[in-house]
Amino acid sequence: MNSLSSGDGHRRLLRAWQLALLRFAVTRDDCDRLNVAALAGELDRLGRSNADDSLHFFRRTSSRLCAAINGQGEDAQAVLGHFCEQIDEPRLRLAFASAVGIARSDTARSDARPKRNRDLFRGLPARRIASL
Repeated sequence: MNSLSSGDGHRRLLRAWQLALLRFAVTRDDCDRLNVAALAGELDRLGRSNADDSLHFFRRTSSRLCAAINGQGEDAQAVLGHFCEQIDEPRLRLAFASAVGIARSDTARSDARPKRNRDLFRGLPARRIASL
C-alpha cells in the first residue's frame, strides 16, 4: 500500500507544503517557490478523483500565497492572514505569522504567566554573600 494514499501520508505532505511556504516566506528564494509549486502539484494529484485537470486548488493557492508573500496584490495581508488561521500547528502558525509580518496576539498570550514553583530551589545550598 502506498504511504501517500493513506490519510497520514496526505497530512504529512500537507505539512511539508506548509513548511515549504514558511521557508519561502523566510528566504524569498525562487528555488523555494518552485519547491512550494512542486508540493502543490503533488497534493493536487493526490486529491484528484477523476481525470479532470481543471481543479488545481493547491497550485492556485500556492500562486496566490507566494504573490502575497512577495507583497503583490491589494489583498496580500488578507490572503496571508486567512492562510495563517488555517494552520493547525500553533508553532508553525506563529512562525509563519512572524515570517510574513502578521501580529498574532491571539495565538501567543503573554499575559498568562506560569505559576511559580516554590519547590524549584529546594535542596540547593543557600547562597553565600561574596565580599569584595
